[in-house]
Amino acid sequence: MNIYNLLASTIASTTWSAQVAAIMIICNLIAIFIGYNTIQVKNQGTSIPIGNLENLGLVELLSATSLGHIIGAGSILGLRSIGILH
Repeated sequence: MNIYNLLASTIASTTWSAQVAAIMIICNLIAIFIGYNTIQVKNQGTSIPIGNLENLGLVELLSATSLGHIIGAGSILGLRSIGILH
């Protein structure tokens, strides 16, 4: 089996649901929290006034949500492989 068949079967078998959306949202919120507390040089670009995150800029938000999507995709694939998500 080559990589194209593997990717095609993986993409064809995935469905989007409220459970998947909730997992992705939770993973992104966790990543934003981690990014807000661990990024040392903040507010390098445009500041985003979201809640109490005054020092969180656009660059920091995009990097945190990128990490959140990586964590979310891994979580969703892992939960599907062990049978928790259908």
